[in-house]
Amino acid sequence: MLKKLFTAAVLLLSLSCFAAVEVNKASAAELDDLKGIGPSLSGKILKERSKGNFKDWPDLMHRVSGIGEKSAAKFSTQGLTVNGNEFKGAVSSSSAKPHMSAKPASSSEDKSSDKSKSAKP
Repeated sequence: MLKKLFTAAVLLLSLSCFAAVEVNKASAAELDDLKGIGPSLSGKILKERSKGNFKDWPDLMHRVSGIGEKSAAKFSTQGLTVNGNEFKGAVSSSSAKPHMSAKPASSSEDKSSDKSKSAKP
């Protein structure tokens, strides 16, 4: 019984660590708590927010320099929301990998074909 109580307490504490941070309501300290957001970026966010709340993720990314799709996806997984919504337009890692691996594969093919050409008399 004591183990179950302890486990429940630990779960509740861990859930509170991953509480959502609403960009339109968060303080500088709350924004700074997210990995990748420091005093400079939180200052930019607060400055832009003072001109008006962010409507959605594209609005945030457009108005705050330094926040692109990759960082938006990272911040969203840490609990950052815009009007209660998580970022949904993340670049999928599966679509990025073939593109990245295609370049080295073609360059290595070029090298191997160059070697075979030079090896022939």
